Amino acid sequence: MPSYATARKNMVDCQIKPNKVTDPRLLEALETLPREKFVPPQMQGFAYIDEDIDLGNGRYMQEPMVLARLIQAAQVGPEDVVLDIGCGTGYSTAVLSHLASTVVGIEQDAELARQAENVLKSLDLTNAVTFQSDLIDGYNEQAPYDAIFINGSIPEVPPVILEQLVDGGRLVTVISKDGSPGHAVVYTRVRDVVSEKVIFDAATPFLEEFKIREEFVF
Repeated sequence: MPSYATARKNMVDCQIKPNKVTDPRLLEALETLPREKFVPPQMQGFAYIDEDIDLGNGRYMQEPMVLARLIQAAQVGPEDVVLDIGCGTGYSTAVLSHLASTVVGIEQDAELARQAENVLKSLDLTNAVTFQSDLIDGYNEQAPYDAIFINGSIPEVPPVILEQLVDGGRLVTVISKDGSPGHAVVYTRVRDVVSEKVIFDAATPFLEEFKIREEFVF
């Protein structure tokens, strides 16, 4: 039997801390949460590698370092309400639930959404909920949000999602045209003005649901 507790500690010590992640609450969440429960059974032995993990149906669990740096950049506070877009099997939602007051995770794939709900319930994370919903629309039913995390790379952030931030709210994601190396970016909304700041270079799987629709010119 592999020692998952040892694997978690090694992940934090060797992948997370050396890459500018210093938030003690985030480090504790990463060292506490059983990441192996969020991956397919045949992949549990690889749950803590420094690579993206294929969850099936075109969805991936983000590499731990990229996930951690993005979440840290969102500056999630204990009273915050957070939206997790493209939550997959719910690992990012679970991490965020250790930092925020309430986390709403949405997943377009019905089977992954069901898995996320089941794992979060099994861990008794009562401040986190997941819904099956179209990713590109965000989740206006629970808006506004103090922070939004988009779990994958996208070509651009739809305005409808930015509008779901509170005044002073932050959104973090990776901007890339097709999943090739891009930039991790934090967006901040102040009243009706949204600013953006590149925080590091990153490559992470592309969210096909955000693919820019081709426009036909007549």
